[in-house]
Amino acid sequence: MNPDFLLIEKMKTGNGKAGEQFVRKYYPSIYQYCFLHIHDRSCAEDMTQETFLRFFETIDTYTEKGKVKNYLYCIAGNCIKNYFKKKKEVLPGEMQDIPEESGGSMELKLDIERAVDRLPEELKEITILFFFQGLKQREIAKMLNINVPLVKYRVREARKKLSEYLGR
Repeated sequence: MNPDFLLIEKMKTGNGKAGEQFVRKYYPSIYQYCFLHIHDRSCAEDMTQETFLRFFETIDTYTEKGKVKNYLYCIAGNCIKNYFKKKKEVLPGEMQDIPEESGGSMELKLDIERAVDRLPEELKEITILFFFQGLKQREIAKMLNINVPLVKYRVREARKKLSEYLGR
């Protein structure tokens, strides 16, 4: 039996420990997904918390089909879209600061983040889900409600553009 099914059933009965376990299990990937879109640690944490809050608000009607992580990505994606809508209304054109870290690979990391940011939105979404979140193309297709050949095409196009942007 799917472990998420049991966990969700426990959460539906008000088991707080199950809720904590669920958040611990999925928080890192949802946070990374949000951060790769926003590049602001504080906002990414807020988005991640908002994602889980929205999930818990609808848990009574949620039916586990083995794809809870995809459902969380959908919620997070909607939070991110809302964030950018509000941001455009309030602060047009302002870029978020990318947090600085020490280390030799920081420059490469920044180059990659900038290259991903330059991608058109449909390629950016596929890139984050496929390369950074490690989702399979079939999962991405189902999540984004597009067909698998289109996902494959977008992955190829993203690779080409990233190679071009990074000069590698």
